[in-house]
Amino acid sequence: MSDEPSQAASARLLPSSGLAAPSWHKIAWVIGPGIVVMLADTDAGNVVTAAQAGARWRYRLLPLVLALIPMLYMLQELTVRLGIFTGRGHGELIRERFGRGWAWLSVTGLAIATIGSLVTEFSAVAGIGELYGQSRGLTLAAAAAVLLAVVITGSYRRVERIAIVIGLFECAFFAVAWIARPNPQTLVGDAIRLPFGNPDFLYLVAAVIGATFNPWMVFYQQSAIADKRLRPQDYKVARWDTAAGAVLTQLLTGAVLVAAAASLGAADVQASLGSVGEISKALSPVLGEGAGQLVFSMGVLGAAMVAAIVSSLALAWGAGEVAGYRRSLEYRPLDAGWFYGAYAACVIGAAALVFSVRDLIWLNIGAQVLNVFLLPLVIGFLVVLAMNALPEPLRPRGWYLSGLIAISAAVSVLGLVGGISALP
Repeated sequence: MSDEPSQAASARLLPSSGLAAPSWHKIAWVIGPGIVVMLADTDAGNVVTAAQAGARWRYRLLPLVLALIPMLYMLQELTVRLGIFTGRGHGELIRERFGRGWAWLSVTGLAIATIGSLVTEFSAVAGIGELYGQSRGLTLAAAAAVLLAVVITGSYRRVERIAIVIGLFECAFFAVAWIARPNPQTLVGDAIRLPFGNPDFLYLVAAVIGATFNPWMVFYQQSAIADKRLRPQDYKVARWDTAAGAVLTQLLTGAVLVAAAASLGAADVQASLGSVGEISKALSPVLGEGAGQLVFSMGVLGAAMVAAIVSSLALAWGAGEVAGYRRSLEYRPLDAGWFYGAYAACVIGAAALVFSVRDLIWLNIGAQVLNVFLLPLVIGFLVVLAMNALPEPLRPRGWYLSGLIAISAAVSVLGLVGGISALP
């Protein structure tokens, strides 16, 4: 999957000190944006989609989840190149290269995806609170307060570390899959029987693809790298950060799907699992209502909170870059009021909407399918920027570029066909 610059190009672009093996301290400093954005990718909407896929179609969608790892890495790795070698965020670069009109179009798509994601995250947080007898208002207020405090009181470095700690609670999904005891023979058998002629199956194919590729991931990682001021000599470690994150997020998604398939698929459960609460109740006979439910709840809570941080920051960064306002976590709130105001508006607005409108279950999977329709726009901007804004030796080329375009086109078409198949 590598597209390494030539040795001569590397010598020109990378300081000689960057060619030596980095120290563990340096690695720890560079790692973060890739892991954080990928942990956020396994958000509450992703969990609901994976659980629905497992309950309805057992393990049949697991090969797709794992097959998306290379494309996920290839796309997000382009944001690493752009962030490091241009020093600019995604929205800022689009504005500079294509003008304000195209920049605002990209941010409009980002806003649509972010709103859908935030509503899904807060719905999940409220659902977890209700499982343990906490009122919806109290849970949402507490979650919003935590999200605001994390960002407003810290630098990028601090926000990143807190997000990683919160996101690592998602590893509980591996325990959930283990407890469910999947049948290896059934898993292999399902993997070779894919009902592509079934519209319901295609709709979940679209949802899985949309859950994997969120527009805010591109904006967040590129802006985070620029905000963190990573340098050319950090490029190699930043790529590994992204690769590890891509594998981790898809394995986590696969774990949720496997748990649902092993617990519910064998019984041919056809009931809709549209919310975290419904999933938890459906899994409780297998996981247990005590420790098992707690483990699952911790995973969902971690997923929802880190995704809320990342998607809100992505929109604040992206809108600020396009509008020309300061948008760095290194500025204090009074010095970057537009940036922090946009972040606060995202968090408070989404929490208020979920509190006021309780029946938003339809958004959980619908928001993922919507991402599929935004995917061609996101990929188009990303590839064109990589072809024009990067130094010549770092531009994707040859088989790598051809493979990236071919895989992206195939996945986009498959997702669009799946999304359209569900239309009346």
